[in-house]
Amino acid sequence: MEAKVKNAFQAGIAAYAQAEKIEGTELQSQLVKAFALDAPFMDKVAALDAVFDDHQQFEELREVYFDLLMINFFAEDVQKLEEDYLDSPEWEAIEEETIDRGTELLNIFLYLRECADDEIEPTLDDYLKEFLLVEEDEFQDEYSIYEQVIANQILVDSSYAEIAKVGKSIKEQDELKELFYAMMSFFYESKPGAEQLEQFVGSAQNPSLDVALYQLIVNFNK
Repeated sequence: MEAKVKNAFQAGIAAYAQAEKIEGTELQSQLVKAFALDAPFMDKVAALDAVFDDHQQFEELREVYFDLLMINFFAEDVQKLEEDYLDSPEWEAIEEETIDRGTELLNIFLYLRECADDEIEPTLDDYLKEFLLVEEDEFQDEYSIYEQVIANQILVDSSYAEIAKVGKSIKEQDELKELFYAMMSFFYESKPGAEQLEQFVGSAQNPSLDVALYQLIVNFNK
């Protein structure tokens, strides 16, 4: 497992298990095996889904760990395949088959990897304008998804409580509803200490999932 993925992988499960007061060791052990399979991507997806099917208490993390599986595939598996594999009909078919899987965390992970490669600090402004290109006419799908984030960029200079307040007002059908609080909190504070994490949890609408998402992003960025 790639180092950044491993950091996030472990931190997300640990945070969720601790918040829910449940045991995450078996889930983690089984997911490690799914990620390590020497098999085509869709076989890995099937293995991941089987693990979550067997551990329903962690269902909220299923699509998030799909994102991690994909980012790990890009980092570890693709280099073993043909050079232009990601442009192949096979990968195109996989993208079509998994179009409804995962979350916007995948884009955040890709952005953070780019920041690490370029040795720059991640910022919300850079993520929106330079990575997602939300100001470009041909990227209006991204603009639509991130509309609430774009409208509330000032929150990165506010507080967890203010971010949570806006997050609670976002409509349930909004694609970024679940991710908004953790994502904006990361761009507000990318290296939280214990006291800041306590404040984060104190303002969270869904503490278990929110803290898991926050820890996933924070630890992927390490």
